[in-house]
Amino acid sequence: MTDLSKQIEEAIDRALAEDLSGGDITTDVLISEDKQGRASFLVKDNGILAGIDIAGQVLRKVDEGIDFKVFILDGSNIKRGDIVAVVNGRLAGILKAERTALNFLQRLSGIATETSHYVAAVEGLPVTILDTRKTTPGLRYLEKYAVRMGGGRNHRKNLSDAVLIKDNHLEALHNDGIGLKEAVLKIRQQAPKGMQIEVETKTLEEVSQAIEAGAGIIMLDNMDLETMRRAVRIINGRSKIEASGNITLKNVRLVAETGVDFISIGALTHSVKALDISLEFEKG
Repeated sequence: MTDLSKQIEEAIDRALAEDLSGGDITTDVLISEDKQGRASFLVKDNGILAGIDIAGQVLRKVDEGIDFKVFILDGSNIKRGDIVAVVNGRLAGILKAERTALNFLQRLSGIATETSHYVAAVEGLPVTILDTRKTTPGLRYLEKYAVRMGGGRNHRKNLSDAVLIKDNHLEALHNDGIGLKEAVLKIRQQAPKGMQIEVETKTLEEVSQAIEAGAGIIMLDNMDLETMRRAVRIINGRSKIEASGNITLKNVRLVAETGVDFISIGALTHSVKALDISLEFEKG
């Protein structure tokens, strides 16, 4: 089982436990166990689809006899009125799984859609849109999957995935007389061989220190556009460059035009709007 498959299964189990740990009183009273039905996943807004197979897994987890047919795959452009999947089976099982399935599908499609907007905004420029670790607790693998469906790429998935020396690391080391250069040297000696070392900088002086320390990636954190341009000129190809902080759809292309290699955006996952998708039951 892959990391993503394991994370999906665990996330589904947790979500269903939240909703069904005490059963479904309404459905159990009103809907007979043998009553059959059919419903469609209907798109109500334009965007990028992500999580349709996860929605199917939720339904089959509740009732393995449910038949789930997918018509549109993750990563596809979808528009209002599209039917992305149809489900057939016992109505009781469908009703019990409905909200959890839609919660995954709407949120992940919202993340994919928002990511696609940022990717489109920098089209034609040699820059990559990245996510961050600002994800919903317990849903990181799923949300980072949605970013990929929207055309973005993943930054580190966890704290063991890559080195990123941030300002708080340096603050914590300050009283020990350890500066940025010494911190990079210590990491290089003990980190897994070949692991990229990234350093967060807030000033041009810190940029120069990061270059001298031999950082593989230099993050320009919350810098204005002119300071970014100056930083790019100072670095002059000696390190890869990541811009981060206060990036919006209004300014992302201007940031990309400064010459940075990567732009990381926490808003892709931490405050995204869910895409409007509903489950519509056929009458009769």
